[in-house]
Amino acid sequence: MKKILLILFLATLSSTVAQGKKINILQGRYLSKDEAKYPGATIFTKDSEGLVTFELDGAILTCKRAIYYEKLNFFKAYGNVLINQGDTIKQTSDYVDYNGNTKLTVSYGNVVLRDPKMTLKTDTLNFDRAQQKLFYKHHAIIKDQTNTLASKIGTYSLETNKFTATTRVKITNPEHELESEHLDYYTNTGYAYLHGASTIKGKDNTIYTEKGFYDTKLEISRFVKNSKIFFKDRTIEGDSLYYDKFKGFASATNNIKLVDTIQNFVAKGNYAEFYQFKDSAFIVDKAVAITAIEKDSMYIRGDTLLVTGKPENRILRVYHNVKIFKSDMQGVCDSIHSNQQTGLTRLFKNPVLWSKKNQITGDDIHLISNPETNKLDSIKVLKNAFIVSLDSIVDKTATYNQIKGRNMYGTFEEGNLKYFFVDGNAEVIYYNRNDKGYIETITKQITSSIEFELGEDNSIDRIKYIKKPEGKSYPPDKLPTQGRLLKGFIWRETERPLSVEDLFKTADTLKSIKVQTSSK
Repeated sequence: MKKILLILFLATLSSTVAQGKKINILQGRYLSKDEAKYPGATIFTKDSEGLVTFELDGAILTCKRAIYYEKLNFFKAYGNVLINQGDTIKQTSDYVDYNGNTKLTVSYGNVVLRDPKMTLKTDTLNFDRAQQKLFYKHHAIIKDQTNTLASKIGTYSLETNKFTATTRVKITNPEHELESEHLDYYTNTGYAYLHGASTIKGKDNTIYTEKGFYDTKLEISRFVKNSKIFFKDRTIEGDSLYYDKFKGFASATNNIKLVDTIQNFVAKGNYAEFYQFKDSAFIVDKAVAITAIEKDSMYIRGDTLLVTGKPENRILRVYHNVKIFKSDMQGVCDSIHSNQQTGLTRLFKNPVLWSKKNQITGDDIHLISNPETNKLDSIKVLKNAFIVSLDSIVDKTATYNQIKGRNMYGTFEEGNLKYFFVDGNAEVIYYNRNDKGYIETITKQITSSIEFELGEDNSIDRIKYIKKPEGKSYPPDKLPTQGRLLKGFIWRETERPLSVEDLFKTADTLKSIKVQTSSK
């Protein structure tokens, strides 16, 4: 009699399933009722011939015991619950709730879901069978062939293989560890799309970003918001970053900054490329290098910056339209070569330096600093050395103290130029003034070599002739204007950068001063 009732009951269910509304019960031999505990429910229990079995829109669920509410089209499954969806998806758990009307499955206790791409483990898992989406709110761990992903909250689409994970997200593999508050991850490709503060820690670098893309298999990254790459001795940041770990190549675009943490050196620009294995980088588009010198900073701007070599032997090259700014020294030239190991910085092609009142020019200019203290030590001006000090300006007409020679060697004292030696073909024009500031005489002399010192106001002072000079001192009215400038004199003050902002200006920043240049 019981068997007949069971057959009639199952036949009724099958007819309603055909309408696509009711749960289909394939197997459940023992039926019982317990209205006190489960009002309106039918209880199915495993027997010796098999488990309780349900069909859920193409998936098969088996369990040891089920409580089925026919009117609600809902059941609870207990004990070794297994869901098979085709040959691709299998899920086990301690128990499951399933709503046939909404097609929502909630699995509890030791939930493990597997498909060909990944394995998911959690304590509670929701499954929207209509949309083929999983979601969890109490932490889950997902493993695929490449990575292990853990997060507190997340969703997974079985159709697109996409995880959207939020809150304490971590992806790990033997090569790296990624932490984020929000990311999209595809198990079929290993692609991760990062949203919000994220950190990727590798064996030899760390990456921080707030938005970007990361190929976890090929180790290729593209980041577009507040992004930085931290290497052992360098940091790279920019509005947009690209990094290929296996090639050791990184590029940065817009507002880039390259920081050398060992040499206390910073380079900026709008585009940079970094070659990790060669320990080299170049920067273009408003490129500027910043080096700490004592308590000051020296800014060197050029069309192109090239940084090469290991920290102990690093070389900086700056090419074309070079400008230098330091609070007490400025300069202009075509190119610069600076060896941070030897402390030698060379300025090439029509270089000029300004040290307070003084303008220094020559074919080549060398600045030598102490590599240990990073303090400026000395200067060499080679071939056609020329130093000019502005004496005064009257009615926009200037007068200048001038010294020139074959080569010129100077030393710094407490960061300021102090002593000079002119070696060969020395010439001098010097204005002598009385206590009231009026010109008494103009000295114009020639000798082989001289020594001179810069005074407190950094003007030329205390000239010492190594050999007796030729020439004399003239009253102002006895030395014509055209004779007051040495051959090769040119005043280049309008090229002088007066601030960091002036490094990128092309127009003159100073008012013009009426000056005659000399070629005689």
